[in-house]
Amino acid sequence: MDKFYTVDINGYKTDLPILPLPGIHICFFNLHGNQELTEHCGKEIAKALPPCDVVITAESKGLQLAHVVARELGQHYYAVCRKSKKLYMQDGIQTSVKSITTGSVQTLYLSKHDADLMKGRRVAIVDDVVSTGGSLKGLEEIVKLAGGEIVAKAFVLAEGDAKDRDDIIYLAHIPVFVD
Repeated sequence: MDKFYTVDINGYKTDLPILPLPGIHICFFNLHGNQELTEHCGKEIAKALPPCDVVITAESKGLQLAHVVARELGQHYYAVCRKSKKLYMQDGIQTSVKSITTGSVQTLYLSKHDADLMKGRRVAIVDDVVSTGGSLKGLEEIVKLAGGEIVAKAFVLAEGDAKDRDDIIYLAHIPVFVD
């Protein structure tokens, strides 16, 4: 198996390292520290979204992506689901999820401030990669609990069979390699 997979993300080609997980190998996509790639992906996602009032993401790799998308849309704030409960989140909301990259159940937490941003508003969920949809389900539940209306679910990459979903927007597809 090659050690890298080259993906073209709306005109930006990048080599993703192929990493092993139990029974499969995945293309590892990391926006952390890559300002040029983050800017490109955020601008492309912003262009693909329908009208929305607020963007939400889950930490951590979605943070800088949501920042760029919100900036491009002229939004002053974006909502962030945290993976640990911070002191300022005592009056927020939470839900539990399981994703392919964590391999176990984790809880997403949203502050009251961020929940209030979404109440009665059009919300776009934005994240780096969608695969099995576990993290997405958690974000959808958080938006529902906050009283927001999901108008889009947008990702840089759709991994594996996620490319066949008709309820998401994505910029490029990456495969999953089964052992």
